[in-house]
Amino acid sequence: MAKHEFGIMNMFPKQGERYDEYEPQKYDCISVDDIYIEILDRQSLDIPVFYHTLDYPAQGLNYCGVTLIPPQSAAMLAVIIGDNDNLHTLKQLLETAGRDNNFAIHYGI
Repeated sequence: MAKHEFGIMNMFPKQGERYDEYEPQKYDCISVDDIYIEILDRQSLDIPVFYHTLDYPAQGLNYCGVTLIPPQSAAMLAVIIGDNDNLHTLKQLLETAGRDNNFAIHYGI
């Protein structure tokens, strides 16, 4: 099954810098099965994020690319997840990013 990777960025992304490299180990990423992201993706279309760089604001997860998720958007995604047992670990990661004022990073399939 296809997987998505989510991690917490310890430093804010830099304006003008691209985050195109697949580096899940750098952000201590967790894997989430694609089927659960498909469900989440439909519910998160209005959440402000960035695709690959802070220079490209967007909304919702970049399904096949890199998404930089600001702290307030990470907290919003955690609320959308709610009590879904299959996404419990992802919810914790997003809550931590929001609470600690860190960006989260998402590597799509």
